[in-house]
Parts: sequence; C-alpha cells; structure tokens
Amino acid sequence: MDMSHYYAMIMAGGGGTRLWPMSRANTPKQLLALVEEHSMFRVSVERLKPLFPPERIYIVASEALAPALKAEVPYIPEENFVIEPFGKDNGPAAALGLTIIHKRDPQATVAYLASDHHIANRAGFQNALTAACELAQQGHIVTLGISPSFPSTAFGYIRRGAEIGQFAGITAFTSLGFFEKPDLERAVHFVQSGEYSWNSGMFIWRAQQALDEFARQRPEMHRLFTALAPAIDTPAYKDAVTRTWDAVERISIDFAVMEGAKSIAVLPVDIGWSDIGSWGALFDVVALDDRGNGIKGQSPNHIAIDTTNTLVYADKLVVTVGVNELVVVDTEDALLICHKDRTQDVKKIVAELKANQLEKYL
Repeated sequence: MDMSHYYAMIMAGGGGTRLWPMSRANTPKQLLALVEEHSMFRVSVERLKPLFPPERIYIVASEALAPALKAEVPYIPEENFVIEPFGKDNGPAAALGLTIIHKRDPQATVAYLASDHHIANRAGFQNALTAACELAQQGHIVTLGISPSFPSTAFGYIRRGAEIGQFAGITAFTSLGFFEKPDLERAVHFVQSGEYSWNSGMFIWRAQQALDEFARQRPEMHRLFTALAPAIDTPAYKDAVTRTWDAVERISIDFAVMEGAKSIAVLPVDIGWSDIGSWGALFDVVALDDRGNGIKGQSPNHIAIDTTNTLVYADKLVVTVGVNELVVVDTEDALLICHKDRTQDVKKIVAELKANQLEKYL
C-alpha cells in the first residue's frame, strides 16, 4: 500500500491538571519525563519512526509551548509546527492542522494523535496505524479502540458493530456509537459484554473526509477555515489565522464532529496504552518493587519501612514509614501527599489555588 500521503498530526496543546504539582502551565504533562527517559512528547514523536518521516509529522501546539516543543524535536521542519494563537479546545486546533495539511497535500490521510499518552507496544501501535491507513482508504473514519482491562469510569467507550474485515492482521468493526464516561455499574456492563472498547482519542481519516464532516456538522467553522486556506504559506497567514481564531467557537473534536460522524470504524487494539490521566494511572506503567512501591526522580532514593503500594516522585531522599496506598510528589515549591484512590481529585487543587490567589503555583 502506498503510504506516501500518510501524515501524523500530534496534538501538543493543553496541560494536565491531574498531575499537579509536576504539571504546570509552562511544563504541562507532555513535557515531563513521567515514564521513560525523555518527555512524553518526544517519546510520542520518536515512536512514529520509521512509519512517518519527519516531513510528514505535524505538531499542533500553543504559541507559549512551541519553543520548548521545537527544542525537543529539532529534526521536525519549522513549517510543520501548527501554532494556535491561544487555546480554544482541540476542535479548532484539529481543523487548523487538517486545513494546512490538506492545502499542502490534497491526497493526505491524517492520523490524529496525542502527545501525552504512554504506549508500551511500539510495534503493535505502528501496525495499528498501518491497518488504520488501509481502512481509511476505503472511506472509513478510523478510531483506535483500546481493549479494556477493567471497568473504568474515567474513559469514554465505543461500541463495536458488524465486522468489516482484516487489516494488517487486525479485525475492524463498524461503530455503533460513542458513549461518555459511565458510572461504575454501566462500565461493568460494557466490559462484560465484550462489545466495547475504550475511546483512545486517536483518529485516522482522509483529510478531505474530515473537512467534509466539519462542513456537514459545523458549517460556520468550516467556512472560517475554508476562507483561511488561501493564506497558508503566504505572508498573509499570521493575520488571517488571528482573525479566524477570534471568530471560531471553542469546542472539542468529539463534540464538533466525531460523535456525529458518518462511516466510523473501530480497530480494537491491545498496545499497552495509558493516557496517564492521573498519578494513580502511573502505578500501571512504572516499575514497582515486590511491595508495589515505585520511585521516580533525578535521585531516586526511597527508604520504605513497612510501606506498600506507594508511589514517590522526588529529587531528594524520601522516607516513608507505616504507610500504604499513597502518592508523594515533591517539587521545588510544592509537595503533594495523596491517597491512591483520590488521585482523580488532584484537579480540584487548581481551583483551590486560583480561589486563594496562589496562581504562582499553577
């Protein structure tokens, strides 16, 4: 199969409030080395090799984060960085990236990917992207569905329908729809039925088909980006994108087009995926000792006395005595101590900091 018109578009904006105090406005989750030696963003780009050469990897990022991201991957061409003037959720960001890629290559097929997900099985991921490209050529919008390992209430789900066929050794199915984050009872039903996958938020589509969905479902947004297209790669672009951004609505890609899109196909995959959506999620991907304890940091020293199932991120010696199921995160100016079962509530800290005029810690 000819993959010379296949592009990766990595969404690198936003920040993970559930990973405070390490994740901050200037150093969001994608710029942190949470699992591997390098930042999650750099790892996300590196695992696309050799499927995508640098000239076919695009990065969508905020103006504020662009310099740090460029320093992480200096081999990505400057013109492949798609800069948002300011954050308006990932719907407009995706539309901008798709418009630019389509303008430069009208035959493009685009893999819409995250910059801050952990994927343990790199070869399996690349094979899934190969299968998705083949499936997209048949007119499908493809989503990678993650085989659920437990009844999570933190993820959306996709229900599988009829079998479409085999692609690169993976069975593809039609989609019977997306389902928002369920309560525990419904999540248990989803997993036990065997018909549902977690929604990874990774989509593969022909650029023209994606833009057609914007035209059908978000005609005003499509009109704005159609008007922008002639200015791409000209001196008029900067002013044109600013005008577009001032006018475009703030909306997620899911609500903008994916939940109402036609011809969606699901590729269920088991690739060791985690969105690292909380400190608790790291227990599943970092190395743990025989008592379930993990330590990460520049000087990984942890003296654990009668301590179990505890995660420590620190650059100094940390000693724990008689504790269980804790997360301890120490940074230069803040210390987090949290029960493992409450890590989803860390996002509430951001609201508290704002309410108490402590924005310097954000």
